[in-house]
Amino acid sequence: MSDRNFRISAAVAAVAGVLLISGSAQAHTGTGLPGGFGSGFWHPLNGADHLLAMVSVGLWGAFLGRPLIYLLPVIFPTVMAVGAVLGMVGLPAPPVEIGIALSVLVLGSCIALAIRAPVWVAAIIVAAFALFHGYAHGRELPSAADPVAYSAGFVLATGLLHVAGIGIGALNAYRWGSIAVRLVGGLIAATGLWFLQAAVSV
Repeated sequence: MSDRNFRISAAVAAVAGVLLISGSAQAHTGTGLPGGFGSGFWHPLNGADHLLAMVSVGLWGAFLGRPLIYLLPVIFPTVMAVGAVLGMVGLPAPPVEIGIALSVLVLGSCIALAIRAPVWVAAIIVAAFALFHGYAHGRELPSAADPVAYSAGFVLATGLLHVAGIGIGALNAYRWGSIAVRLVGGLIAATGLWFLQAAVSV
Protein backbone atom coordinates (compact mmCIF):
# COMPACT_ATOMS: atom_id res chain seq x y z
CA MET A 1 0.00 0.00 0.00
CA SER A 2 1.38 3.40 -0.99
CA ASP A 3 1.88 6.14 1.59
CA ARG A 4 -0.94 8.13 -0.01
CA ASN A 5 -3.39 5.24 0.17
CA PHE A 6 -2.31 4.48 3.74
CA ARG A 7 -3.02 8.07 4.80
CA ILE A 8 -6.45 8.00 3.19
CA SER A 9 -7.32 4.64 4.74
CA ALA A 10 -6.17 5.75 8.19
CA ALA A 11 -8.18 8.95 7.96
CA VAL A 12 -11.33 7.19 6.77
CA ALA A 13 -11.04 4.58 9.52
CA ALA A 14 -10.54 7.27 12.16
CA VAL A 15 -13.52 9.32 10.96
CA ALA A 16 -15.73 6.23 10.87
CA GLY A 17 -14.64 5.23 14.35
CA VAL A 18 -15.32 8.64 15.82
CA LEU A 19 -18.73 8.85 14.15
CA LEU A 20 -19.72 5.43 15.46
CA ILE A 21 -18.55 6.28 18.95
CA SER A 22 -20.13 9.71 19.05
CA GLY A 23 -23.51 8.36 18.03
CA SER A 24 -24.26 7.62 21.68
CA ALA A 25 -22.12 10.38 23.19
CA GLN A 26 -23.52 12.60 25.90
CA ALA A 27 -22.11 15.49 27.88
CA HIS A 28 -20.17 14.65 31.02
CA THR A 29 -22.70 13.99 33.78
CA GLY A 30 -20.61 13.11 36.83
CA THR A 31 -22.57 9.97 37.69
CA GLY A 32 -21.23 7.01 39.67
CA LEU A 33 -18.85 4.41 38.25
CA PRO A 34 -20.19 0.88 38.80
CA GLY A 35 -17.57 -1.20 36.99
CA GLY A 36 -13.88 -1.88 36.43
CA PHE A 37 -11.89 -1.94 33.18
CA GLY A 38 -14.91 -2.03 30.86
CA SER A 39 -16.61 0.83 32.64
CA GLY A 40 -13.42 2.88 32.54
CA PHE A 41 -12.91 2.17 28.85
CA TRP A 42 -16.41 3.21 27.82
CA HIS A 43 -16.75 6.20 30.12
CA PRO A 44 -14.76 8.71 27.98
CA LEU A 45 -16.48 7.38 24.85
CA ASN A 46 -19.89 8.15 26.32
CA GLY A 47 -19.09 11.77 27.15
CA ALA A 48 -19.09 14.11 24.16
CA ASP A 49 -16.96 16.71 25.94
CA HIS A 50 -14.15 14.29 26.76
CA LEU A 51 -14.39 12.54 23.39
CA LEU A 52 -14.10 15.76 21.38
CA ALA A 53 -11.27 17.11 23.52
CA MET A 54 -9.27 13.88 23.17
CA VAL A 55 -9.75 13.70 19.42
CA SER A 56 -8.80 17.38 19.18
CA VAL A 57 -5.53 16.81 21.04
CA GLY A 58 -4.49 14.17 18.50
CA LEU A 59 -5.78 16.18 15.56
CA TRP A 60 -4.01 19.40 16.57
CA GLY A 61 -0.84 17.43 17.26
CA ALA A 62 -1.01 15.92 13.78
CA PHE A 63 -1.43 19.39 12.31
CA LEU A 64 1.52 20.77 14.28
CA GLY A 65 3.73 17.84 13.30
CA ARG A 66 6.84 16.62 15.09
CA PRO A 67 7.50 16.60 17.98
CA LEU A 68 3.99 17.61 19.09
CA ILE A 69 2.27 14.79 17.20
CA TYR A 70 3.95 12.52 19.77
CA LEU A 71 4.21 14.87 22.74
CA LEU A 72 0.62 16.07 23.06
CA PRO A 73 -0.91 12.56 23.31
CA VAL A 74 1.64 11.80 26.04
CA ILE A 75 1.29 15.08 27.93
CA PHE A 76 -2.49 14.91 28.16
CA PRO A 77 -2.94 11.54 29.93
CA THR A 78 0.10 12.18 32.12
CA VAL A 79 -1.19 15.51 33.41
CA MET A 80 -4.72 14.12 33.49
CA ALA A 81 -3.52 11.57 36.05
CA VAL A 82 -2.22 14.45 38.20
CA GLY A 83 -5.59 16.16 37.91
CA ALA A 84 -7.33 12.93 38.92
CA VAL A 85 -5.28 12.77 42.11
CA LEU A 86 -6.18 16.38 42.90
CA GLY A 87 -9.83 15.53 42.37
CA MET A 88 -9.65 12.45 44.57
CA VAL A 89 -8.19 14.39 47.50
CA GLY A 90 -10.79 17.12 47.02
CA LEU A 91 -8.40 20.00 46.42
CA PRO A 92 -10.37 23.15 45.54
CA ALA A 93 -10.33 23.99 41.84
CA PRO A 94 -11.83 26.54 39.45
CA PRO A 95 -15.21 25.60 37.90
CA VAL A 96 -14.33 22.26 36.31
CA GLU A 97 -17.19 22.04 33.81
CA ILE A 98 -16.29 25.48 32.47
CA GLY A 99 -12.67 24.37 32.06
CA ILE A 100 -13.76 21.24 30.21
CA ALA A 101 -16.05 23.23 27.92
CA LEU A 102 -13.23 25.68 27.22
CA SER A 103 -10.94 22.79 26.30
CA VAL A 104 -13.31 21.75 23.51
CA LEU A 105 -13.82 25.34 22.37
CA VAL A 106 -10.13 26.34 22.39
CA LEU A 107 -8.74 23.13 20.87
CA GLY A 108 -11.42 23.14 18.17
CA SER A 109 -10.62 26.78 17.42
CA CYS A 110 -6.88 26.03 17.16
CA ILE A 111 -7.70 23.40 14.54
CA ALA A 112 -10.23 25.53 12.68
CA LEU A 113 -7.89 28.54 12.55
CA ALA A 114 -4.83 26.38 11.76
CA ILE A 115 -2.92 27.90 14.67
CA ARG A 116 0.73 26.81 14.69
CA ALA A 117 1.65 27.36 18.30
CA PRO A 118 5.23 26.94 19.52
CA VAL A 119 5.98 23.64 21.23
CA TRP A 120 5.94 25.08 24.74
CA VAL A 121 2.67 27.00 24.18
CA ALA A 122 0.85 23.97 22.78
CA ALA A 123 2.16 21.83 25.63
CA ILE A 124 0.93 24.31 28.27
CA ILE A 125 -2.52 24.60 26.65
CA VAL A 126 -2.99 20.84 26.50
CA ALA A 127 -1.60 20.28 30.01
CA ALA A 128 -3.88 22.94 31.51
CA PHE A 129 -6.99 21.38 30.00
CA ALA A 130 -5.82 17.90 30.99
CA LEU A 131 -5.95 19.01 34.64
CA PHE A 132 -9.64 19.87 34.32
CA HIS A 133 -10.52 16.56 32.65
CA GLY A 134 -8.49 14.60 35.17
CA TYR A 135 -9.97 16.47 38.12
CA ALA A 136 -13.53 15.79 36.96
CA HIS A 137 -12.95 12.07 36.68
CA GLY A 138 -10.83 11.94 39.81
CA ARG A 139 -13.83 13.11 41.81
CA GLU A 140 -15.76 10.10 40.52
CA LEU A 141 -13.00 7.50 40.78
CA PRO A 142 -13.49 6.48 44.44
CA SER A 143 -17.01 5.23 43.56
CA ALA A 144 -15.68 2.74 41.00
CA ALA A 145 -15.91 -0.94 41.94
CA ASP A 146 -12.29 -1.45 40.82
CA PRO A 147 -10.48 1.91 40.63
CA VAL A 148 -7.21 0.50 39.24
CA ALA A 149 -8.87 -1.42 36.41
CA TYR A 150 -11.19 1.50 35.77
CA SER A 151 -8.22 3.86 35.44
CA ALA A 152 -6.45 1.48 33.04
CA GLY A 153 -9.51 1.29 30.80
CA PHE A 154 -9.98 5.03 30.91
CA VAL A 155 -6.37 5.77 29.92
CA LEU A 156 -6.51 3.22 27.09
CA ALA A 157 -9.68 4.77 25.66
CA THR A 158 -8.15 8.23 25.94
CA GLY A 159 -5.09 7.05 24.02
CA LEU A 160 -7.24 5.55 21.28
CA LEU A 161 -9.13 8.83 20.92
CA HIS A 162 -5.80 10.62 20.50
CA VAL A 163 -4.87 8.10 17.79
CA ALA A 164 -8.22 8.67 16.07
CA GLY A 165 -7.47 12.40 16.00
CA ILE A 166 -4.03 11.76 14.52
CA GLY A 167 -5.65 9.55 11.88
CA ILE A 168 -8.06 12.30 10.91
CA GLY A 169 -5.10 14.69 10.84
CA ALA A 170 -3.60 12.58 8.05
CA LEU A 171 -6.06 14.35 5.76
CA ASN A 172 -3.96 17.51 6.11
CA ALA A 173 -1.61 16.06 3.52
CA TYR A 174 -4.20 16.91 0.86
CA ARG A 175 -5.59 20.29 -0.10
CA TRP A 176 -9.22 19.20 0.20
CA GLY A 177 -8.36 17.31 3.37
CA SER A 178 -6.97 20.38 5.12
CA ILE A 179 -10.21 22.22 4.41
CA ALA A 180 -12.21 19.29 5.79
CA VAL A 181 -10.07 19.19 8.92
CA ARG A 182 -10.58 22.90 9.55
CA LEU A 183 -14.32 22.43 9.13
CA VAL A 184 -14.20 19.62 11.68
CA GLY A 185 -12.33 21.98 14.01
CA GLY A 186 -15.03 24.58 13.53
CA LEU A 187 -17.75 22.09 14.42
CA ILE A 188 -15.81 21.04 17.51
CA ALA A 189 -15.37 24.67 18.55
CA ALA A 190 -19.09 25.36 18.05
CA THR A 191 -19.92 22.36 20.23
CA GLY A 192 -17.49 23.66 22.85
CA LEU A 193 -19.26 27.01 22.80
CA TRP A 194 -22.55 25.20 23.44
CA PHE A 195 -20.93 23.27 26.33
CA LEU A 196 -19.61 26.55 27.73
CA GLN A 197 -23.02 28.22 27.58
CA ALA A 198 -24.56 25.24 29.38
CA ALA A 199 -21.80 25.22 32.04
CA VAL A 200 -22.07 28.95 32.72
CA SER A 201 -25.85 28.84 33.01
CA VAL A 202 -25.81 26.10 35.66
